[in-house]
Amino acid sequence: MRVALFQPCIAGNVGAVLRIGACFDTQIDLIEPMGFAWDDKRVARAGMDYIDHVRIARHRDWDAFLATVSSRIVLFTTKGAGRFDAAAYQPDDILLFGSEDAGVPDPVHDRADLRVRIPMKAEMRSLNLSVSAGIALSEALRQTKGYPQ
Repeated sequence: MRVALFQPCIAGNVGAVLRIGACFDTQIDLIEPMGFAWDDKRVARAGMDYIDHVRIARHRDWDAFLATVSSRIVLFTTKGAGRFDAAAYQPDDILLFGSEDAGVPDPVHDRADLRVRIPMKAEMRSLNLSVSAGIALSEALRQTKGYPQ
């Protein structure tokens, strides 16, 4: 299982997702360009001392990321038809999340093998990126019995 972030904009969110990846022994793919410099102190601050324990793969762009994909891409999007908790996950799925300000463009949306949404109260716009990634990864690992021992 992998978590991929498409052109993330906020360093602190990326740091928090890196921490999630470290704790759940899950690779984090960062699809550039990002909206901040990689050496931004906010990444390290949010990731704290966990950053040395996570597998990070940085990709210069969407095409470079796709060159590493041999499994299903599950896109988490407000435009998803199905609920994330009704999807059947596979151990080698890639859970993809769009940028905080723009989501993903149509070609990325169209490439996803499965598009799901996290249900929430109607008048709320969205969840924080790292919160969404944690919720999604937890359900996928639960279903696939993929939690670390």
